[in-house]
Amino acid sequence: MIEIRIHGRGGQGAVVASEMLARAAVKDGMHAAAFPFFGVERRGAPVTAYCRIDDRPIRIHAGIYEPDYVVVLDPSLFEFVDVFQGLKPEGRILVNTTRKKEELGIDVPNRISTVDATGIALRHGLGSGTSPIVNTAIIGAFVKIFPRVSLESTLQSIREAAPVKKEANAAAAKEAYDMTKEG
Repeated sequence: MIEIRIHGRGGQGAVVASEMLARAAVKDGMHAAAFPFFGVERRGAPVTAYCRIDDRPIRIHAGIYEPDYVVVLDPSLFEFVDVFQGLKPEGRILVNTTRKKEELGIDVPNRISTVDATGIALRHGLGSGTSPIVNTAIIGAFVKIFPRVSLESTLQSIREAAPVKKEANAAAAKEAYDMTKEG
């Protein structure tokens, strides 16, 4: 079973990202489960979403404490939340940032991939200039580093589940897939 923990802030779309990713995995013939954890429910507050993907039915619906992947929608969370807690030694990290991985100040031995999901979301008109919605860009980047879920299923999932701007969201995911710098 592959366990993915997504860290973001309220309004960035972390919960929807986990649901779209789960939907894409199911389209590719796997089993998946996605669910959120909310602390303080307000825009800008830290949010954690979980996604499990497996070839067999998933019966666990608890938090993910030892993830295979950690996805960070907002690197300012590094100051407030231990987003890497429990990350498996062979686990991978995906960060929404314009900085190079060496500039992030992350002291973990894991492979780190980066993508400018914020810039991509802004270019595609997703959210506002002060509150871009980066979820579809980040899952496009995620499937680049996790090839068991296809880009085609991801784009189809986005087109089905995005509440607005379906084609802009799909285009953002495709651009992020192409722009992800793999670690």
